[in-house]
Amino acid sequence: MINKLVVASGNAGKLREIQAILAPLNIQIVPQAELNIPEADETHFTFLENALAKARHASKLSDLPALADDSGICVDALSGAPGVYSARYAGEPKCDVRNNNKLLAELNAFNDRRAHYYCVMAVVRRHDDPEPLIAEGAWYGEILCAPRGDSGFGYDPLFLIPELGLTGGELAADVKNKISHRAKALAALVEKLQNM
Repeated sequence: MINKLVVASGNAGKLREIQAILAPLNIQIVPQAELNIPEADETHFTFLENALAKARHASKLSDLPALADDSGICVDALSGAPGVYSARYAGEPKCDVRNNNKLLAELNAFNDRRAHYYCVMAVVRRHDDPEPLIAEGAWYGEILCAPRGDSGFGYDPLFLIPELGLTGGELAADVKNKISHRAKALAALVEKLQNM
């Protein structure tokens, strides 16, 4: 069983969600920034490849097991965009407000507002682990024409969950941590970690 994991993310929202969901496993979570590990380049076209690259990078520089996720929002009318480019959709530096504004502008001409968040989690026991643990999750909804709510992060205020009538930005953290794409991927990952 892994008892210490470096998390390859500088995103405070992701770190909070990961820590909350993994808490029952009593695994010590160490954000890579605490070890002065810079973020890995995300140069791949798939969530899976980016997650693995980030996990391997953090593990190599820390000499510890590492967890990374790659996630984003995929909009049907935009052929899956912004996808792996979600965090930098409006360019550098990363900015949720600018990303949301760009998404709304891109969707102006479309009636189809269906979208889903997608997440891939990867855990490597060492940087060259030939058998990484992989888990994925998806969360389906649609994009509103204006943001609602100030919880969550990223595209959450635009992401409506039809069955709840609420956006990700209106959900309490404990609710989001049960139903989101990351929650689903982490739940699957927890099962794999427990069965190691």
